[in-house]
Amino acid sequence: MYEQSVDRLACALGGKVVLPPAFQYIPSMLVSYDWRSRHAGLMAIAAIAEGTGRVMQNELGKIVDLVTPMFKDSHPRVRYAACQCIGQLCTDLEEVIQEQFHEQLFPVLVQALEDPEPRVHAHAAAALINFCEGVEREILLPYLDPIVERLLKLLNPGGDQAAVKQYVQEQAVTTLAMVADASEGGFAKHYPTIMPLLLSVLQNADGREYQKLRIKAMECAGLIAIAVGKEVFRPDSNALIEQLIRIQKSPQDVNDTQLSHYLMATWSKVCQALGEEFEPYLPVVMPSILTTASAKADISVYDEDAENLEEKEGWEIIEMDGQTLGIRTSSIDEKCQAFETLVIYCSTLGSHFAPYLSQTLEITLPALKFYFHDGVREAAAMLAPMLLACGKQSNTLTTQMLSAIFHQLISCISTEHDSSFLSSLYKCFCDCLRLIGGPASLSPEYSHGLMEATKRQLHSIADKRKARTQRVQREMESGGGDEGLKEEMGMLEEIEDYALEDMGRCLQMFDGNHQLLIAVGSVKELGMGLYHGEEED
Repeated sequence: MYEQSVDRLACALGGKVVLPPAFQYIPSMLVSYDWRSRHAGLMAIAAIAEGTGRVMQNELGKIVDLVTPMFKDSHPRVRYAACQCIGQLCTDLEEVIQEQFHEQLFPVLVQALEDPEPRVHAHAAAALINFCEGVEREILLPYLDPIVERLLKLLNPGGDQAAVKQYVQEQAVTTLAMVADASEGGFAKHYPTIMPLLLSVLQNADGREYQKLRIKAMECAGLIAIAVGKEVFRPDSNALIEQLIRIQKSPQDVNDTQLSHYLMATWSKVCQALGEEFEPYLPVVMPSILTTASAKADISVYDEDAENLEEKEGWEIIEMDGQTLGIRTSSIDEKCQAFETLVIYCSTLGSHFAPYLSQTLEITLPALKFYFHDGVREAAAMLAPMLLACGKQSNTLTTQMLSAIFHQLISCISTEHDSSFLSSLYKCFCDCLRLIGGPASLSPEYSHGLMEATKRQLHSIADKRKARTQRVQREMESGGGDEGLKEEMGMLEEIEDYALEDMGRCLQMFDGNHQLLIAVGSVKELGMGLYHGEEED
């Protein structure tokens, strides 16, 4: 509770206010005889990092010098807190701390993987994930061998297997996956040792108690396959695919809510690793993906206002068209993952995806108007031109498919209220237009429809900007001028500008001097210029 309070305080007040008083106390806490004070000092640094990050960067060297000796502390909870502190700093000061202080931090984290206390070496492995998420491959490679060697010892320590902590193995597998992803081809030398271990886990870890270890092994195997590439992975691909098929066909534990997610994700990674060689396995994976992608949202309609309702776990309450709706988030998250997986399959397989072109297009075009999840719509907008390209390459594209694509895109552009997604729709339209040979290949009906939809959007954005300007003027006249309100309006304006830019690019494809380009510029000038970078904390 206290950590959360400090975190919120730092986020609210910023680094200039919080850091000076905090570091009046933290250095003395870190040298206290009481381990609880040393622990609290480290956790305090971790807690304030998010809110004070920009100012903290200037003192980062001193902070690293304070924290690194704590990895040798006599008390395991202090060493655990040191791992927590570095892991949090790597997240909140991503790339900065990795680039400037990797020589100090990598060695202490690697050494902590051999800590005698299981919870400490597991947390060191977790901190390495945060470190690797913001590290350049060239920085990671010199440390790769000692990291992998120690993680393998955690995964398969030998000796008394009864003494092995399963949560340590789960964390070791998770960290191996991240390290493989970050190091890319540099991981190939460790592949012959690691992949057989992962396949063994998938083959033997069938009990309910091994659910997490199994899904982490799946994730790790998929990421390693991508990292080492097709030539290295190919000899083991059949063995991994056989295990995935076996797991997919096995009776599912109704309480295992993560298995389907990790199965779908691992199949997509295997596809990325094998490329076009994945085509024979499409009949295995596509039926369930198409079913998930075409699922309807699980919705409840409430009589009360949204603000008077408490959200149930797994449900989100929203206002739409004057109604209060409850949406089960798990089902629409699964739908989003299914569409993102279809993007991977189609982009990787190209013309080899053709047997599923028609079915996929049937569910993709309506998904452009799936207003309950932005991720579904964004994935559908990416997928539409890929499907068009697939049809063109495989000679399976029909005039009906083309008509359906452009009709739906124009309909979406005409009615879209979200400027961010409007930008995606124009990009999607332009990509599709290029694939058919440019504006000359588009029927006059659709050219006219696009221009009418664009005029409608220009009027809509202009009206929004005028209303915002009037609101700010009223606020200033009444002595208001809330900074939070200006910031929110500035963000909306910035998103609209991106949409206007994509709108302009689309119009230029038709005519470099298109008359609507003047209107695009005029609407842009209606902006108040409220976004000009972020201020210092």
